[in-house]
Order: sequence, then structure tokens, then C-alpha cells
Amino acid sequence: MSLFTLQSAQWLPRRPDEIFDYYADAFNLELLTPPWLQFRVITPPPIHIRQGTEIEYRLRLHGIPLGWRSRITAWQPPHSFTDEQIKGPYRRWTHRHTFTPQDGGTLITDFVEYDMLGGRLIDRLLVRRDLRRIFAYRQDQLAARFGKDASAAAVDIG
Repeated sequence: MSLFTLQSAQWLPRRPDEIFDYYADAFNLELLTPPWLQFRVITPPPIHIRQGTEIEYRLRLHGIPLGWRSRITAWQPPHSFTDEQIKGPYRRWTHRHTFTPQDGGTLITDFVEYDMLGGRLIDRLLVRRDLRRIFAYRQDQLAARFGKDASAAAVDIG
């Protein structure tokens, strides 16, 4: 099994509690996901997120309809949370989000560990490119929502 990582960072000119509250609404993930994925939250509202909460989604990846279910495995408002895929296209997907006060705003850091069938070949041909596009889109949407003074680091996939 190969393990791949993705790291992304973005500074926003808002307090961590404001940014965390936005992430705490599972339906905002639809707004942070590129339209080409046709991403939808299937779990009916209201969704009260805490450790152990499971959320179900549907999306299309390269035209293929997929189901995805994640579980919140750590929930520490307004500092961090972790979600893990328990059903979906990856053999492993663990995504840790952190919200750190910095320079009068918040540094959002995403760290993802993932693995999928096809390993390095599929990562190089499809997954790495898609993930860079998805996280760049997310950064653009967050900057539009929380302030034009936002800055983003390149999405690094190793």
C-alpha cells in the first residue's frame, strides 16, 4: 500500500472561530467543491457535527457517480477537526484541518493522507492533478467569502 500526502495552507483575514463556524456547516462543503464534481451532501439537515458524526455525500468523478461517507474522528472547535472516509473511492483518506491565529487572521492548514487502487500510476495520471484543482478551487472560494486580502500557498502533493 502506498501512502500519499497533500498539504495546503491559506491565510484569511478573519478570526479562527469565524472560519471554523463556516466549516462546521457540512453544507458549505458543497460551496467549496468545484461544480465539475457535482458534489452533494446526502445526509439530511440538520447535521450537528461532533466527534463520531457521519456524513454521506454523492459526487461524480470523471463522469462516474460515487458515494462517499466520512466520519469526524476529532473535533476541537475552533482549532481543528479530522474527517476520515469510511466508504468511498479511496482505500484511505484522512483529512486534518487546522485553524491557527496568525497576524490578525487565521492560517488554515489542510493535511491529507490518502491511498487508492492503482497506487502511484493512478496518482500521477489522475488523482494528484484533480486534488490540486479541487484545493485551489477551495482556496479561491474561501478568499472570495472571507476577504480579498487572503493569501494561499501552493497545494503540495507528495
